[in-house]
Amino acid sequence: MKIRAGAAIVAVALAAASCTSDEPTAEETPAPEPTDAPPETTETPEAAPDPEDPLGDFHTQDVQWEECDNGFECATLTVPLDYDEADGETIELALLRIPAAGDDRIGSLFVNPGGPGGSGVEYAMQAETQISEAVRERFDIVGFDPRGVANSTPIDCVSDAELDEFISADPVPDDAAELNELNTDLEEFAAGCEANSGAMLAHVNTENVARDLDIMRAALGDDVLYYLGKSYGTYIGALYAGLFPDNVGRLVLDGAMDPSLTSVEFALGQATGVDRALTAYLEDCVAQTECALGSSVIEARETVAGLLDVIENEPLPTSDPDRPLSAALATYGIILPLYVPPEQGYEYLTSGFEEALGGNGDTLLFLADVYLDRNADGTYNGNQNEAIFAVHCVDRPSLETAEEVEATLGEFEEASPIFGPFLAWSELSCASWPVEPVDEPEPVSAAGADPILVVGTTGDLATPYEWAEGLADQLESGVLLTYEGFGHTAYFTGNDCVDSVVDTYLIDGELPEGEQPVCS
Repeated sequence: MKIRAGAAIVAVALAAASCTSDEPTAEETPAPEPTDAPPETTETPEAAPDPEDPLGDFHTQDVQWEECDNGFECATLTVPLDYDEADGETIELALLRIPAAGDDRIGSLFVNPGGPGGSGVEYAMQAETQISEAVRERFDIVGFDPRGVANSTPIDCVSDAELDEFISADPVPDDAAELNELNTDLEEFAAGCEANSGAMLAHVNTENVARDLDIMRAALGDDVLYYLGKSYGTYIGALYAGLFPDNVGRLVLDGAMDPSLTSVEFALGQATGVDRALTAYLEDCVAQTECALGSSVIEARETVAGLLDVIENEPLPTSDPDRPLSAALATYGIILPLYVPPEQGYEYLTSGFEEALGGNGDTLLFLADVYLDRNADGTYNGNQNEAIFAVHCVDRPSLETAEEVEATLGEFEEASPIFGPFLAWSELSCASWPVEPVDEPEPVSAAGADPILVVGTTGDLATPYEWAEGLADQLESGVLLTYEGFGHTAYFTGNDCVDSVVDTYLIDGELPEGEQPVCS
């Protein structure tokens, strides 16, 4: 599995974990349910369809908002399954809205936290910790679950127990027998997706999500799109701008993906990013009075590599005798704290390493479960671990044979000796996929669009800073905001400078004059 390009609620999950009992568990954030009282329904004013618009009935559909848990408003919206056959089968998208708190409303701010497979509904529920009060005063915050995701018409592949086995399996084959086992696992997973998701698999590509977003914009009555996309959500926003440049209002693309990258370039970029983030952690660790990993970065890196080798041969015991810590789960547990700023993540990673070196896998298993949205009872929140494959496999071609992967291993190992092979072999994820890719990577210029704000963090592990530079250069109206720091995405993660630039742009449509802005 690739490193997830989007974990925007990781900080919230870790903060919640720090307030639990001595044995942490990954707590489920439930999807909003209707309240017991009769729902209060509000309608988005219905516009008259344009007779020359083939999607007119979708653009002007009647959106019924009903009160749901905790005072939110929920609705479903209908879109075509296949935009080439707009009069054919349809699917449903789940939306959640928090009305603007002030009287001087600008419009709807659509939000997406990334993934692929992240729930925009859940992200909007966390708006108080993800979006400034000043923005929430002026905009309705509207979260949506993209097609194939969570509460929208979803992708489904395997049972939770089967997903446990699939995720924890050895991701790096060392011999022919392990390669055969990896291929078998991937074939069985793909077959489950085909059996349980059928026609959806060919239509969950990001371009279709961008088209869905324009239907949402129109149906909610906005003339232009206001949008905050993080990580993979920036890919949605970039493709939207390319398809509908005249409909671009104010777009913030934070933790940017570069639409022109091939699948291998994408994985290599993540290998470079995660190695950069791990190096920063190791430098911090060895600078402390005591670091369990060693007294130098070289020694600490060797300790981490050796630990993963030991775990690959013999998974570490945990408090759950049925769930030892495998090498794959240990990798996710190590990566998870690097998604957030050092002051929020390093303490967890240090505890995980110290316990693992002592023969206990509990903390790294807990961190892996947070990363994977797995609950203590064995269920998963949403379907992100399945949707990520479905979207990736139709968005761009991947490597198809072990020989092709082996030819790239040297390059991946150079980018990241520890994580490179893991990401190289993830390229086989789509080799058995039942649907051919429907799109190809290509740059997006969005000629004629209003200014688009691209935000890049220099130490971002999942969407490396170079990708933000690439996207800002491609976009004809792109403006790059650089945050000199670590963690995945920058807005509302603790830097006042970043927050000020983003808020001023969203509320007033103004960007700093002169050179591209830099925050540190």
